[in-house]
Amino acid sequence: MLHNLVKECRYEKQISQEDLASAVGVSRQTIHAIEKGNYNPSLELSFKLSIYFNKRIEELFQYRE
Repeated sequence: MLHNLVKECRYEKQISQEDLASAVGVSRQTIHAIEKGNYNPSLELSFKLSIYFNKRIEELFQYRE
């Protein structure tokens, strides 16, 4: 199972799902689905999110069995 810290990072930066979505080039629904764990982002989107939050991909996304 893939666990992510997107929501927590977004709260730290005090930005909306809409603002984050616009910054990384996806829809707000995509950000919502990622935060809920219903969608695993592509590698490209994972890189965009990690760059936006200035975190390594491994910090933002973790695999848990």
